[in-house]
Amino acid sequence: MILGLATSLGLVATAQPAVAQTDAPKPFTVSGSVGLVSDYRFRGVSQSDKEMAVQGGVTITHESGLYGGFWGSNLSGWGTFGGANMELDLVAGYKLPVGSGASLDVGLTWYMYPGGYSNTDFAEPYVKLSGTVGPVNLLGGVAYAPKQQALGNWSNTPQSRAGDKEDNLYVWGDASAAIPATPVTVKAHLGWSDGNPGLGPNGTSVAPTGKYLDWLIGADLTIAPLTFGVAYTDTNISKSEAAYLQPNFSSTKNGSTIAGSRVLFSVTAAF
Repeated sequence: MILGLATSLGLVATAQPAVAQTDAPKPFTVSGSVGLVSDYRFRGVSQSDKEMAVQGGVTITHESGLYGGFWGSNLSGWGTFGGANMELDLVAGYKLPVGSGASLDVGLTWYMYPGGYSNTDFAEPYVKLSGTVGPVNLLGGVAYAPKQQALGNWSNTPQSRAGDKEDNLYVWGDASAAIPATPVTVKAHLGWSDGNPGLGPNGTSVAPTGKYLDWLIGADLTIAPLTFGVAYTDTNISKSEAAYLQPNFSSTKNGSTIAGSRVLFSVTAAF
């Protein structure tokens, strides 16, 4: 009897760590989303010729803060992207807590255009700092792409030349806040681009007019797992500034600007 009791206690003792291990956090987590947007805007400029786009991505995060993933969208309009009809972004970085409730995120995005010319792809390191002030979530970021052919000034200005390499700086801030007792979140964005005042090798450029502002205000309604969004976006790129970028910088349907004001709609499913 004593031996049987001891054996039973031993089995219980050895079983307890197994239960604890089952409940322990996993070293890797996988998250992602897939969605439909009425117009794919990148820093205020349409990448889908002011038409709908299907988008989605996956991120794998290690408990240490290291992460990697990808995101993709269909394309159309603004230049040829070297013949590509898709954008595929590869992302890797490290996110760590700093201070009280804040996070620092350092990483790199590699923008790819599968099926297009290689000199349209480019790399862009970034640093983001996020945190909360009362009920408001804040994020500030700086993305600096070093000199690359994809960002070069190849046409439409007196300084243009084939093979040119330029850099690009993007600084932005985001804010969002949930409306109490509702599934609604309001959001805002302001960004500033500083790059070459011309077109890249395939009729594209991250900052086609050199320097400009883009902004967005909107709201999201979340009914898990879906989020429905509406937003107003615009830039301060004038018609005269965009004129020398035609026809690349206009809609293929009616010649209207692809960097003007626009109301955007979206539906996204997260997992």
